[in-house]
Amino acid sequence: MKGGEIIGLSGELGGGKTTFVKGLAKGLGIKEMVTSPTFVLIKDYGRLVHIDLYRLLKKAEIDSLGLSDYLGQKDKICVIEWAEKIKKWLAKLPAKKIWVEFEYVDENIRKIKVKTKNEKRKTTR
Repeated sequence: MKGGEIIGLSGELGGGKTTFVKGLAKGLGIKEMVTSPTFVLIKDYGRLVHIDLYRLLKKAEIDSLGLSDYLGQKDKICVIEWAEKIKKWLAKLPAKKIWVEFEYVDENIRKIKVKTKNEKRKTTR
């Protein structure tokens, strides 16, 4: 990743979203301890911006965050937990988007699906 990407994370509580962000930060060489931004909502680690929309319920609350200050910046990789809350809004942005869905299988196992903006959703029957 070079910057400008938006990574939307979705899945239930305990699904591994924050653990994923910790691994991404490590891979990017970020030395700071990465923690969940559930109560501060946005944490900026330089190259990586970690956003958590879990506690936000109303569109006005999300609008007041100033996400456009971060999303799509060429020098930032933005990771959004609970991104499904703003999926329609994100679809309008020209930035490269990667969607990661986490499914809790059991205490030690997660099922992860990754989809880029241009992929068509595959259905199985």
